[in-house]
Amino acid sequence: MSAAETSQPSETAAPRRTALDALHRALGATMTDFAGWDMPLRYGSERDEHVAVRTRAGLFDLSHMGEITLTGPQAGQALDHALVGNLSALKPGRARYTMICDERGGILDDLIVYRLADEEYMVVANASNAQVVLDALTERAAGFETEVRDDRENYALLAVQGPASPAILKSVTDADLDGLKYYAGLPGTVAGVPALIARTGYTGEDGFELFVAPADAEKLWQALTEAGADAGLVPCGLSCRDTLRLEAGMPLYGHELTTATTPFDAGLGRVVKFDKPGDFVGRAALEAAAERAADAPPRKLVGLVATGRRVPRAGYPVVDAASGAVVGEVTSGAPSPTLGKPIAIAYVDAAHAAPGTAGVAVDIRGSHEPYEVVALPFYKRER
Repeated sequence: MSAAETSQPSETAAPRRTALDALHRALGATMTDFAGWDMPLRYGSERDEHVAVRTRAGLFDLSHMGEITLTGPQAGQALDHALVGNLSALKPGRARYTMICDERGGILDDLIVYRLADEEYMVVANASNAQVVLDALTERAAGFETEVRDDRENYALLAVQGPASPAILKSVTDADLDGLKYYAGLPGTVAGVPALIARTGYTGEDGFELFVAPADAEKLWQALTEAGADAGLVPCGLSCRDTLRLEAGMPLYGHELTTATTPFDAGLGRVVKFDKPGDFVGRAALEAAAERAADAPPRKLVGLVATGRRVPRAGYPVVDAASGAVVGEVTSGAPSPTLGKPIAIAYVDAAHAAPGTAGVAVDIRGSHEPYEVVALPFYKRER
């Protein structure tokens, strides 16, 4: 039995609950089972939550994410071997987006790695893959002078995202947020709660992710809610998190990223660092994938914008409107509150991948709906 199979919850297992579960229910959240966790899908209107993050601020519970800590003098070298990035070159206090691949170059998960100190790193995995990543890191770190620790029970994770988020967070912390760069983190105190404050997120907006002890999660949520009341901060669920990341062109594991895709297939070959010291898992396969991508990639990841109103969903075929031939497949699709139109991300063959390509449609239940091919992302905030 594979690690992936052993990590999946059984059909009879009750979903896990975050430290904020009672608070979500008191707020009237619609809850959903996500990757074995009972998580808030929305609190009211998902469109209103989406717009709040784009224009003001939103507060998320992300405690389902998986934290794994590596400590020891060779923690960086172990991660260099296990992942595709050059993590030993990461400076303390900084973070990096990276991936973990199998020997064939297939993506097991996309990750954010924080270097907390000279000999301490925290890897944050997607909830659905956390056990797979933990098992792989434990196996791949063997022989290195490092300890791999499962820290999933030791953290709750809150995120405040949106243009008003810096001002909201400043009002409840004395940490130097102005000096905190994008993809960096620092220890601090927020509303009296010890936290790792990271300037990261998955919405396309400025914002912060706050790693705290589960026992402190409710106090911090309430403090942020009060601090953000005048700025229009609202609680936000997984539904608007998905439309926000879709507009920002950010990939979702299980949709744009799978074990059947390499980072080069997804247009994210930049995260693979062939020039780092030592070998790493999947290197040979990824070198071959890089060559294919440089020569004539068979397909590319593109954006699609509807000219009509029908919404595409993952798995819908992308077709040549003239011939009806299938030329790709939608990986994610939803109405875009910001654009006011349905949008999708899709893998399409190279001949139909250039922005502005005419004659592309999505087969939505037998009807070929016209779509415009555009470059990703659909939305990019003003900096």
